[in-house]
Amino acid sequence: MGAITTSACVGAPSGAAGDIPLNHVVVAAVIQCRGRIALFRRTRRPGHDSGLWHCITGFLEAGATPEQQTLEELLEETGLKATDLQALHQGPDLVVADDSGAPWLVHTFTALTTRRRLEINWEHDSYRWTDPRKARRFTNRVTWLDSVLDATGHCSLENSATP
Repeated sequence: MGAITTSACVGAPSGAAGDIPLNHVVVAAVIQCRGRIALFRRTRRPGHDSGLWHCITGFLEAGATPEQQTLEELLEETGLKATDLQALHQGPDLVVADDSGAPWLVHTFTALTTRRRLEINWEHDSYRWTDPRKARRFTNRVTWLDSVLDATGHCSLENSATP
């Protein structure tokens, strides 16, 4: 999903967000440990965003709340259980347009943990802990990552000093 435009949605989806098809609703979680965030590099197997750095993501399954889906994605993709988390903070919802202009509703989260060692699954071939202000150094990141990091309060990349 490439970002063309992004806007925040406050509260329940309405307007343009209400017109987004269910297969375009996802969760995006930034994992934070001791002031650092984890970025994950996609393998070629998922078929999209191959080789690009991003946060933990997943489609919102029917009947699941965004929080439930986020906990499921964290477990599947990193081995983090709910008991491994100090907190799970929900950020604002975003509407992000992909390369074709189709809108996606993104429920954003921050997962706070003290566990630095993660057990990545087949969707990723690597992960790195980094200072949020240095996330821009990952030049091969998905274009929408900046919007998620900004929405979850992990520094506005547009306003951070150039490295």
